[in-house]
Amino acid sequence: MPTYDYRCEANGQVYEAKHGMNESIRTWAELCELTGQALAEIAPDSPVTKLATGGQVVSSSSLREKAPACGAGACNACQFN
Repeated sequence: MPTYDYRCEANGQVYEAKHGMNESIRTWAELCELTGQALAEIAPDSPVTKLATGGQVVSSSSLREKAPACGAGACNACQFN
């Protein structure tokens, strides 16, 4: 399951949550349910904002392409010769 970052608008904190790509989290209560956070003094209907992230790192071997050479040219220590 993908991991997403959400900012709680009420407290300004960022929380990490794992959920399916088709799910949409909009409130503090929904985020708490996913992450196990306590509601505390924050109203359950407080909005949360999904943050843009840099995405996942994809290795070139998973794309079935030859990896780029090391910065100094072909690298004997590199597993992708």
